[in-house]
Amino acid sequence: MTPIIKSKQGCSMNVSSIVVQCLPKYLDEVVESLKNTPECDYHFHDEKGRVIITIEGEGVSEELKKLHVIEEIPHVIAADMQMAYSEDELDEHMQIINDAEVVPKMLNEENVDVRDIVYNGDLKKKDLEIFAETLKRQ
Repeated sequence: MTPIIKSKQGCSMNVSSIVVQCLPKYLDEVVESLKNTPECDYHFHDEKGRVIITIEGEGVSEELKKLHVIEEIPHVIAADMQMAYSEDELDEHMQIINDAEVVPKMLNEENVDVRDIVYNGDLKKKDLEIFAETLKRQ
């Protein structure tokens, strides 16, 4: 689990770990770029071109913006978020889940048209912020 720290304003800060990958021949250049960017904190790397960094943000949107900046650094092949944690957002979403009915009303109706049933199960292909908003409206 990644830690939560408090910002100067007292808000919770998300802290997420990122694995950045590059070709070994570009490792020194990528590490130097990561060390010099304000979007992340560099921690360590290996000789295979894997670099471990962390990013912080006051929400998922801010973290995603920082992740996109990192992905645009020359010679970065991939920058993948490995662990992300936000206590405030987790509490908010848990409340939505706890308040929701176990079986949606629609599925208990006798005359429901199966074409009206929306499947929301594949989170890897979803924008999680839009998905959370969809849950709030249900």
